[in-house]
Amino acid sequence: MLFRGVSSVNMDAKGRMALPVRYRELLQETSDGQVVVTIDIAERCLLLYPLQYWEEIQAQLESLPNVDPASRRLQRLLIGHATDMELDGSGRLLLPQMLRDYGGFEKKLVLLGQGRKLEIWAEEVWTARRDELLAQTGEPGGETAAGLQSISL
Repeated sequence: MLFRGVSSVNMDAKGRMALPVRYRELLQETSDGQVVVTIDIAERCLLLYPLQYWEEIQAQLESLPNVDPASRRLQRLLIGHATDMELDGSGRLLLPQMLRDYGGFEKKLVLLGQGRKLEIWAEEVWTARRDELLAQTGEPGGETAAGLQSISL
């Protein structure tokens, strides 16, 4: 399963977000509509995983030594905020208030496909972040990851 592309969606007053049909169908086929949503620790957005992919990530996080402060911080933030959800009959997810607050969500949201997960952004936050990223790619002498040098776009 691969999530790719960008989609604009609306969240209603109750905090429900309808997923585009292409994502709904993928999630129904692969995880019976069961997903996990957690916070992104590097950005003010949420991460949505099909349940089986999240379980792999959680197992990796749980295998880290919890006496290490950095490992414990990751476990607390990612596992601690992980919320099990299921698509309703209309293909919607009810995002809990705490997660909506973290992302600064109001009405307009952006879903950004990232392979095995979706990022959920407040539209204005994503637009500003996208513009920052685009500006960084155009800077002379900007850094390029070693692995990217062999990719032709």
